[in-house]
Amino acid sequence: MEINGVEIKDTYAEGFGIKVTRILVTAATEELAKIAATEATGYGTSVIGCPAEAGIDCFVPAEHTPDGRPGYAIMICQGGKKALDHELMERIGMCVLTAPTTAAFNLLESEDTLKTGNKLKFFGDGFEKECFIDGRKVHSIPIMSGDFLVESEFGYKDGVAGGNFFILAKDQMTGVKAAQAAVEAISKIESVITPFPGGMVASGSKVGSNKYSKFLNASTNEKMCVTLKDEVESDIRADADGVFEIVIDGVDEESVRSAMKSGIEAACAVDGVLEISAGNFDGKLGAYIINLHELF
Repeated sequence: MEINGVEIKDTYAEGFGIKVTRILVTAATEELAKIAATEATGYGTSVIGCPAEAGIDCFVPAEHTPDGRPGYAIMICQGGKKALDHELMERIGMCVLTAPTTAAFNLLESEDTLKTGNKLKFFGDGFEKECFIDGRKVHSIPIMSGDFLVESEFGYKDGVAGGNFFILAKDQMTGVKAAQAAVEAISKIESVITPFPGGMVASGSKVGSNKYSKFLNASTNEKMCVTLKDEVESDIRADADGVFEIVIDGVDEESVRSAMKSGIEAACAVDGVLEISAGNFDGKLGAYIINLHELF
């Protein structure tokens, strides 16, 4: 199978289950909202080593927010409820509450909720108040710059992490260009994030280690390293010298599939892209099998 002359390998991406929450961060200006959203999603590339996978989902214009101010939707993902609860407290409490003019609202309707705002209200030291905005129970916490508003509860659900595809290009910078095009296309789809830096994964990994298994639970995927093509049983074609991975987390499998499709199509429109593949672990990591050919 080919798209614009780019070979689409007959393989699959292997995703796994994860707990997902979706939060709206608003502020007096779009710039201030983006600053807070960026801080709140930092150090969130992979649960292999980070405390969560996190990223900015999309911009939300003022006419579609509860308080009539511009905002950004962000997603935070973790393996379990307890860990996700901790991450919301840390990231909203230390990165959003501390940012100028911000507020935080729930964006994921679910019967399962975390009482993040109800806990954060105690920062008000008895001066906090309860109010309702757009039918939402909100806590107003006095801070130096005014009042910080935070919704009482945030919904969470079972989502999908680890949707992915590899871009194999003729050289490194062509691969970067294609990966950026893919991330830009995916950014237009709601309810998904590409959590790695700039949405691009430069250091694809495998489960465990061939040499240091006693202390490493993940290590470099040597079969996809361009500088090791002549040293190992490589999965990289001879004419490819730029390889990047795009990893996608979403609220459900359908969203991840849609993002993968859009990202692959965008990457294949870049001259010099040779092949699209995907990462899997022979079904040992996760329950979600997303075949590349089936996306089209």
